[in-house]
Amino acid sequence: MSLHDDAVRVLKGYDRDGEQGALRQAYLDHLDAHPDGMWKACQAGHITASALIVDPARGRVLLTLHKKLRMWLQMGGHCEPGDATLAAAALREATEESGIEGLTLLPGGPVMLDRHPIPAPCHWHLDVQYAALAPAGAIEAVSDESLDVRWFAYDEVAGVADESVVRLTEATRAVL
Repeated sequence: MSLHDDAVRVLKGYDRDGEQGALRQAYLDHLDAHPDGMWKACQAGHITASALIVDPARGRVLLTLHKKLRMWLQMGGHCEPGDATLAAAALREATEESGIEGLTLLPGGPVMLDRHPIPAPCHWHLDVQYAALAPAGAIEAVSDESLDVRWFAYDEVAGVADESVVRLTEATRAVL
């Protein structure tokens, strides 16, 4: 199964109402219209995979201060040819950007979808967002893509991150 096929499978299984349901359909329509819709080269937009790293025992999330955007965000980014699944892409990105080995994705698939504009030549990131549990005693490290990584208590996220990260944090807490 190709990564494109896996993305279609995951999105078809992402059964939500309202805005999330509309985004799900927009993602599926995008993949139907763009066989290259998984890749950064697709200028109409492309699927990305991310994961919010959580430490439920301590009531906190790990965010990265993105080097280019200078915003506190969840770990994530572009799919790569070696990624067998969207979940694998999200886990790879979370591991690379956090420096934490042994992360595990929460069961049940993506927590949320988030579409956001990006600078030209591309137009949109169609982000499929997962949540990952940090193992006990996890020690984070700053990657080349980050200026910093830091743990924030759930109630601190709204003070440092944008609304999309706040929504992802709330949705993840609801799943926990």
